[in-house]
Amino acid sequence: MSLRILSLVFDDGFAKSFREIAEIHEEFDLSANLNIIARACTPEHQPADEWHRHPMGGWDLWNELRLRGHDIEPHSWSHANHAQISPGEARSEVDRCLDAFAANLNGFDPATAVYAFPYNASNDAIEAHALGQMRAVRSGGTGFNDLPTPATKRIHCTAFGPGNCEAHLDTCIAAWLERDHSWLAYNLHGLGDEGWGPVGADYLRRLYERLLKLPGVEILPPAVALQRYG
Repeated sequence: MSLRILSLVFDDGFAKSFREIAEIHEEFDLSANLNIIARACTPEHQPADEWHRHPMGGWDLWNELRLRGHDIEPHSWSHANHAQISPGEARSEVDRCLDAFAANLNGFDPATAVYAFPYNASNDAIEAHALGQMRAVRSGGTGFNDLPTPATKRIHCTAFGPGNCEAHLDTCIAAWLERDHSWLAYNLHGLGDEGWGPVGADYLRRLYERLLKLPGVEILPPAVALQRYG
């Protein structure tokens, strides 16, 4: 039987959406991948752009959701584009984010973590810096990956926005289902109108209902896919 893995990755840390995303995943006995901007958990948080204007969650919420079985991963310190800032600033984004996770997220282990680059933007130097501390990184690409192995270090991820990305995601999923032994990583944000590329809650439920009936399909956070198959 062909194995197909789908990783829907939810970025930024919107409090309202991420609670509901977690609840939807629990309805299907799934773990959600929730990628958190560390500075958004502090009083010094400044929205990176108009897409980050909605209220963000804090460490109490992320620890609660982690305890409930969800995958909470680092999504930078401030959501700066790591490919557009200086190498020193990019390294600081990674390091400050990991320091905040180590200090505030119970049980966080960088050796099993996946660093989710903001804007899915990176370069070789900052990827190497992140991989010196973490299991893998998530950055741009088609979204189609080979199945995870111990050598997997970079997860290619795709996205669509601004605005609702359901039609684009449907197209990507149709192409993924045509491939044997394939892994699709697709970047979402909040639900409804929260974030750069949101989907609707009802859409997400219908998608999982449909996909989980198919043989050989697994819906896993990237870090869990790496632990299970890499």
